[in-house]
Amino acid sequence: MKELSLETERLILRRYRLSDFEDHYKLCADPDVMRYVIGGKPMSRFEAWRHMAFLVGHWELLGYGYFVAEEKGSGQFVGRIGFTNPEGWPGFEVGWTIAPQFQGKGFATEGGRFLLQYAFNEMGRDHVISVIHPENKPSIRVAERLGEKLEGRTEVGGMPALIYGIGRP
Repeated sequence: MKELSLETERLILRRYRLSDFEDHYKLCADPDVMRYVIGGKPMSRFEAWRHMAFLVGHWELLGYGYFVAEEKGSGQFVGRIGFTNPEGWPGFEVGWTIAPQFQGKGFATEGGRFLLQYAFNEMGRDHVISVIHPENKPSIRVAERLGEKLEGRTEVGGMPALIYGIGRP
């Protein structure tokens, strides 16, 4: 699959590379980051490797997925922002997981806003959701800033989840 790289004002969004593993592992091993992600606990190196392989495989199977979010200029790993819709998922999702040192700086909102427009305008999507743990107040605020509205509640991966969504403008 060809390399896809997108740019926002402060971010480069690109597909995962093998060289991203250490940063991906640090993100997945952080208990504060992972408490709201499926499983609700930090990942071991092996689990983080399998998760990264899942993210790469999602691209191969569906033609879209999560991007590594890199800070322009510094090239630092900000986190992951992108699309997911694996088997059993409640719908086509835009999601984000941001490294602690970059949280609260608007990166999730910036990347999410850009990718919502990309989903509607380039991918032809009519509706996009975000699946968010009910206690993850920062992500709920991001979804609301993106114009998403609460559409329902469900359980994903054994954890409660709120479904926020937005239709094509």
